[in-house]
Amino acid sequence: MKRTIQTSLACLLALCVIAPTTPALAAVSFPDIEDEVMCDTCNVPLNIAESPRADQLRREINKLIARGETKSQIKSTLSGRYGPAILALPPASGFSLTAYLVPVAVALGLLLLGLVLLSRWRRSGRGGDRSETPLADDDSDRLDDELERFGR
Repeated sequence: MKRTIQTSLACLLALCVIAPTTPALAAVSFPDIEDEVMCDTCNVPLNIAESPRADQLRREINKLIARGETKSQIKSTLSGRYGPAILALPPASGFSLTAYLVPVAVALGLLLLGLVLLSRWRRSGRGGDRSETPLADDDSDRLDDELERFGR
């Protein structure tokens, strides 16, 4: 039984290593790339664009797919022809890298702020900052009367 499990795991590992290099899995489909390309006249992703220019770009991408180009090659070709604005995502280099880093930095800053505020809130809830004021004599007498009436 143990030998069968080890053999199965070894086959699964080999499949994971070999699978990304097979040409059948490297082929790109049109729906896989059309949401990552912008229509340069509509300024919306190609998968929701409805214009003659969007149809022209779709035909061009289908021709590139038919030639057997990979997703990165297609995006590189389109970017070379129409500029980097044709891609829906900015490149992860140079100043465009801030499009990826700023949201992460803001999220981390908000998380840190939340942790600081939570720790302060928890400390103040333990009675550290609260000051108790004693009841006035007549209020204390009235409270005692009410508690006696309810049997406590």
